[in-house]
Amino acid sequence: MKRWPAHRRLAGILAILAGAMLAAGCDTVGYYYQSIGGHLGVMASAQSLDDAIATANGANDRKLAQRLELARRIRDYASRELKLPDNGSYRRYANLHRPYVVWSVFATPELSLDLRKWCFPIVGCITYRGYYSQDDADHYAKGLRRDGFETYVAGIPAYSTLGYFDDPLLNTFVYQPEGELARLIFHELAHQVVYVRNDTAFNESFATAVEVAGVEHWLAQDGSADARASYKIYDGRRRQFRAMLLSTRDKLVTLYKSPQDDEAKRQGKARIFDELRQEYAALKVEWAGYTGYDRWFDQPLTNAHLAAVATYQQWVPAFTALLAQCGGDWERFYAAARKIGDLPPAERDAALRKLAPPATEVTPLTARGNTGAMADTPKP
Repeated sequence: MKRWPAHRRLAGILAILAGAMLAAGCDTVGYYYQSIGGHLGVMASAQSLDDAIATANGANDRKLAQRLELARRIRDYASRELKLPDNGSYRRYANLHRPYVVWSVFATPELSLDLRKWCFPIVGCITYRGYYSQDDADHYAKGLRRDGFETYVAGIPAYSTLGYFDDPLLNTFVYQPEGELARLIFHELAHQVVYVRNDTAFNESFATAVEVAGVEHWLAQDGSADARASYKIYDGRRRQFRAMLLSTRDKLVTLYKSPQDDEAKRQGKARIFDELRQEYAALKVEWAGYTGYDRWFDQPLTNAHLAAVATYQQWVPAFTALLAQCGGDWERFYAAARKIGDLPPAERDAALRKLAPPATEVTPLTARGNTGAMADTPKP
């Protein structure tokens, strides 16, 4: 992606958004204003890593200083070894004094897993609306529920501006375990390499495949023994958790496509969600009482929760197979992924399916778009 100087990138993007505002309704104009103001606030809070580390050391905050040093090593590794963009992204740090950078609203109908889409300049059609205030996100979700949608408000620790800006490291994710920090940085940088407008499943699956393979390389080459052991346990639980959610999603898809009437479908839906909670309780026993995913289950679960999680997994097997076909050569892999991304949607899906069956076999997600961020899958 060609990168213009920062002031030209900002001016161009603001011009596009200003034009969009003139053609939009009041609600959309307000949304654009909060998006622009929120992002500029994030950028204005950032300082160089050298300054941030010096400030942390001056305040005797060795933990933060060490995390920033680790993040810098991971960032350098990303460009040197994984051939991810070598630019200013994740070379600055911002403390936002809040737990998430944005809150994203996902929505589905009551008896469907098709995510609602919203279309915007630059990014195209996406399957969420992001807010820099949790109250604003909750307010918008409340309106959607009044209109009959089911919603999921997800806290998002990071998002990608697709290379248009130099995205900073944030307090919302820099304290994550070493393997998770590496995954997140690799994932967000991957969005700068390959991005297909209006195709969430392609974009997020590609970035997820990059993060998974990338963190394996990082831990094998630069990670400590403790980090490798911790990640193995952490990732094993995550894989079991995701498999459980994808299985539940497939059960719901089968139910919603059945000829049963709506009331029978509602009863079946309630039963499937009850079974999901029972499966999780059994997993906790297997995990010796580990409670890292309790927060996710403490909320009322909806179709939107499962649709959001599934979006990140659908084509991961295909991209993993493509990387293997390229002999682990990252640049060849990126070029091959771009070539597939240039295909029309139906041909694109067919090419991915030829590489490997999708992670969700019953019915591929019909919603397209791009979240541009890691969804709020539970963070143990």
